[in-house]
Amino acid sequence: MSWLETGWRHVWLPYAQMRTAPLPLPAVRTVGSEIHLEDGRVLIDGIASWWTAVHGYNHPHIVEAVREQLERMPHVMFGGLGHEPAYRLATRLAARMPGSLNRVFFTDSGSVAVEVAIKIAVQSRLNRGERGRIKVLAFQGGYHGDTIGTMAICDPEEGMHSLFTGLLPEQPVVPLPRDDASIRAFEAYLDTHHKELAAIIVEPLVQGAGGMVFHDALVLQRLRRAATHYGLSLIFDEIFTGFGRTGTMFAFEAAGVAPDIVTLSKALTGGTSPLAVTIATDELFEAFLSDSYDTALMHGPTFMANPLGCAAANAALDLFETEDRLGQAARISAQLARELAPCRGLKGVKDVRVLGAIGVVQMEAIENPAALRTKLIGQGVWVRPFRDILYLTPALTISAAELTQLTGAIYRVLERDAL
Repeated sequence: MSWLETGWRHVWLPYAQMRTAPLPLPAVRTVGSEIHLEDGRVLIDGIASWWTAVHGYNHPHIVEAVREQLERMPHVMFGGLGHEPAYRLATRLAARMPGSLNRVFFTDSGSVAVEVAIKIAVQSRLNRGERGRIKVLAFQGGYHGDTIGTMAICDPEEGMHSLFTGLLPEQPVVPLPRDDASIRAFEAYLDTHHKELAAIIVEPLVQGAGGMVFHDALVLQRLRRAATHYGLSLIFDEIFTGFGRTGTMFAFEAAGVAPDIVTLSKALTGGTSPLAVTIATDELFEAFLSDSYDTALMHGPTFMANPLGCAAANAALDLFETEDRLGQAARISAQLARELAPCRGLKGVKDVRVLGAIGVVQMEAIENPAALRTKLIGQGVWVRPFRDILYLTPALTISAAELTQLTGAIYRVLERDAL
């Protein structure tokens, strides 16, 4: 019996009904945009392991940085001790942020980074004596994580979290203000309820797990004006959109606005190890300063600022400075737009859209995503359809030929097996 079959008795998979889930594919090696399976098959990865491997797998610069750090100090607690990789990374990230986004709090996952963002927004009000401003305004179609606090600011109708109604802290969720009706509804809600709110949170430009739904930069500018007018903290969740995915280094750059808090993870380490950050303005940071621990931010994940992760993140940032990742994103964008366009004429296709290095084919419906995924595997590609979409978020280093293999596989499968 193989390690996979033996371990299957003990493993609990993500986003899976374990009664009906098939055995996962046994991956044994990765390189570039390739996933090598135990039986010798090679799949072109179209989603960069949930968007993390932005530089491709096993980039030698990141591998060497992690190897050196592993030999020197794989981990040390961040409470009371400091280390160069984390302090250098914080300095470099702050330098890339606009305005006074200068304070970096380290965590170990995107969900926790968002939890920290919520705590910062709410506690900064409490520290200033503003009682009652404990809500965070979120948007329909949004997704910010699977922990209790983050589930509360996801779309309440979203299937993954709807079971937990009653357990979750109640947070307001309204339509994203992108047209006249939703703008009026947004403004009316704020006018009536702003004294209950501490913050507004949004995924800038793309609502990822909500269905890869795009919105334009005007929406972000509208949110910035509203947050400023009502004295709210504006949180941009860039866990999916950050690090070149939408065509700029960070999605908010396309709107020319600065949030008060930014969350980053996924591509932060180039897909090498878990690491996340919450970056806040000096003004928010200063609300926690006093002579009493009562106003301190009492949060501290055990593996926060893990030196291996920080070394990987520093190396990943090096690559954005030395290799033309944004140019690659632009080339991917043009190729996706060109090669996915023919899908518009296929039966069952509702929409085809591209933004940066994100390509989406939206169907009228996908009755069996697992069966569709299996057909795509038969074409030599790794793509995970969900809800009603097939999407591509490849490594920015993917070759033109590999990308053509991905787009061609989607077209061929949809053409042969109209859904």
